[in-house]
Amino acid sequence: MSPEASLADLQGPAGNTYDKYGTRNPVARLVVGRFLRAAEAAVEDAGGSSILDVGCGEGLLTERIAGLRPGADVVGLDVDDPRLGAEWKQRRGDNLSFRAGSAYSLPFKDAAFELVCGFEVLEHLERPAEALTELARVASRHLVVSVPREPLWRVLNILSLRYLPALGNTPGHVNHWSRAGFVTFVQTAGDVTRVRTPPPWTIVTVRR
Repeated sequence: MSPEASLADLQGPAGNTYDKYGTRNPVARLVVGRFLRAAEAAVEDAGGSSILDVGCGEGLLTERIAGLRPGADVVGLDVDDPRLGAEWKQRRGDNLSFRAGSAYSLPFKDAAFELVCGFEVLEHLERPAEALTELARVASRHLVVSVPREPLWRVLNILSLRYLPALGNTPGHVNHWSRAGFVTFVQTAGDVTRVRTPPPWTIVTVRR
């Protein structure tokens, strides 16, 4: 494992703290389903023949993007972790691949991808501005990034009886943005063209 791809990049576990994509809870399924549809709509609107998904976790959304954009080369990237690697091997798609790497030092040339995505990753990074700059560096046309929306995220966690000792804060979340705060933060990477707000997330599209 290279230093750039180490778990030290992350605060909290690699991947999801619980299987929210596979949950059987009907309310959680509704909420997550809305997020997935909004994320996919953002990818569809941005387009691109080459797509990088940074902080892809287990790769479920990356796999969905590959199915959504069969004519595009889709790459998922996350830290070098055996559990994530095992998950990646289960993902299918002729246009889909995964590799280990760091959001702080992406192993790609400038403008290597027409679209770069960062779903649910910036809240885990101690240096989110540095990571955003790196995502923008390898994007030639668009960025699509998302984070949980605060304080709604914590409130919903508390109502679900999750992470009560931490007042609803998900393990590893070290950054907490409101909708307006995140839009302001992302504007440093380019022109914000669309903001989607499927509760409790903020998804922002940026034109480079």
